[in-house]
Amino acid sequence: MAFKARNPNGQGLVEYALILVLVAVVVIVILALLGPAIGNIFSNIIDSLNPTATPTPS
Repeated sequence: MAFKARNPNGQGLVEYALILVLVAVVVIVILALLGPAIGNIFSNIIDSLNPTATPTPS
């Protein structure tokens, strides 16, 4: 029994959707791993631009 594709454009759309989902998952994982480091970099930049600010206790 052979199956015939009803709409070949639908397959392409599904493939693009799967690629977009994969890219989104990769970006989320990268941000989850590097997020704190990137936040520290921005904090250091802001601190160097505003040296009169008092540091918050941690």
